[in-house]
Amino acid sequence: MKLITKIFTKQNTFLFLLIAMVLMAKLIPFKESYNKFFNLSGFIDWGIAGIFLLYGLKLNLKEVVKDVSNWKLHLLIQSGTFIIFPLLVLIFYPFVRDSQYYNIWLSVFFLASLPSTVSSSVVMVSIAKGNVTSAIFNASISGIIGIVMTPLLMSFFLTSNGQGGNQTEIIEQLLLKVLLPIILGILLNPVFKKWVTKYSSIIAEFDRLIILLIVYESFSSAFIENIFASVPSLVFVILALSVIFLFFLVYEILKFLAKKMNFKPKEIITATFCGSKKSLVHGSLFLLVLGIPDEQKVLFLLPVMIYHSFQLFYVSWLANKISKRIEITAFPNNYI
Repeated sequence: MKLITKIFTKQNTFLFLLIAMVLMAKLIPFKESYNKFFNLSGFIDWGIAGIFLLYGLKLNLKEVVKDVSNWKLHLLIQSGTFIIFPLLVLIFYPFVRDSQYYNIWLSVFFLASLPSTVSSSVVMVSIAKGNVTSAIFNASISGIIGIVMTPLLMSFFLTSNGQGGNQTEIIEQLLLKVLLPIILGILLNPVFKKWVTKYSSIIAEFDRLIILLIVYESFSSAFIENIFASVPSLVFVILALSVIFLFFLVYEILKFLAKKMNFKPKEIITATFCGSKKSLVHGSLFLLVLGIPDEQKVLFLLPVMIYHSFQLFYVSWLANKISKRIEITAFPNNYI
C-alpha cells in the first residue's frame, strides 16, 4: 500500500496523465470536424489567458519586494535560466546548423530558452529546506522575464530560417494572451487575494488541465498527419539523453558558482533547484504563440515533456534526500 501511495503522488499522477493524453491522441485523435461540437483550440486560447490571469492574481508583490535585497542569489538563478542554459546549447549550433539534426537542436534550444517553473520550484526548495522566500521571488520573476527573453532568444533562429510566424502577430499574441492577463491579475490581486488563496488547489488543477489539453491537441495533429515519421526512435533517444545531460550540467555549474560566491547552504539549494528548472506551462503556451510550424510542434514539445518529467522525479528524490541528510548532519559542506 505504501508503495502505491509513493507511486501515485500528485506530481507522478500528472506525469501519468501526460502519457495518457499521448495515448488518447493516438487512439482517439481530435479531428477538425469535432470543432462543431467543442472548439478545443478556442478553449485552450482562453485557458492560456486564464492561466496568466491567475498567475498575476497569485503573485505576492510584498514577498517579491521583501526579498529584492538578496540580489546576488537572484542574479545567479536568472543567469542560470536565461544565460547559462541557452549558451550551453548554443555551443553546438555551428555543428548542426547545416545538418539534418538542426531542428532537433532548435527544439532543445527552445527548452533552454524557457523560464523556470513556479509551484514545483517552491515546493522542492521547501522540502530540501532551502530559502523559500527567494524561491518564490525567483519563480515569479522568471515567468515575467521569460515573456521577453524566450521570444527574443528564439527569434534569432525562427526568423532567420523562415520558420517563425509574423513577428508583429507573435508580439500581439504575447501581449493579449500573456502580458495583459498578468497585469490585470496583479491589479485585481488585492480584491481577489483571499479567493485565490482559498481555491489555490482548484486553480492548480486548472493549470494542469490546460497543459493536458495542449498536449492532447498537439499529439492529435501529429498522429493524424503522421508527423512521427519525422521523429524516429533515434531522435527520441538523442533528445532524452541531451536534456538529461543538460540538466546535470546546469545543476553542477550553478552549484559550483554558488559555492564560489560563498552562499549559505540554504541559498545553494535555492540556486541549484530554481536555476535548473524549466516550465512545461510556459513551454506549452509559447509553443502556440511563437509561430512554430504545426508539423514541428511535437518535436518542440518532446524535450520540454522529457525534461519536465525527469526534473520532477529526480529533484523530488533529491529534495527528500537533502532534507534527511540535513536533519542528520546539520548542513555539512558536501550536503548536496
